[in-house]
Amino acid sequence: MARNVSVLNKTKGTLPRVPFSRIKNAILGPHYDLSLVFVEDEEARSLNKRHRNASYVPNVLSFTLDADSGEIVINPDEARRQAPSFGRTYRNMIAFLYIHGLCHLKGMDHGSTMERTEATFRKQFGIN
Repeated sequence: MARNVSVLNKTKGTLPRVPFSRIKNAILGPHYDLSLVFVEDEEARSLNKRHRNASYVPNVLSFTLDADSGEIVINPDEARRQAPSFGRTYRNMIAFLYIHGLCHLKGMDHGSTMERTEATFRKQFGIN
């Protein structure tokens, strides 16, 4: 049974249109159960402190729940602030962070292999 992405927006803002399910299926497969949560600065900081012992406001966090499920938390406010320094639009930055989080859930760590994988999927979905 194919599973879609469960999206929860805990912010006051609207989210950009991104093909979340299609991207998730391409990277993790259709049977992976993913929860995608959008949170504001304070909740993102709290999660980062609790799970990573880091005090900064993150743009994205990934949590593996088991072999076939996980959760990605994106902070759209931080994404909006960072987008210009990456030469990206807000929508593009959200998609960029989402792909980054999916690669972590796939078991990848930061480095050249992850960067090449991310670039492949960004190209596939028109996210420069």
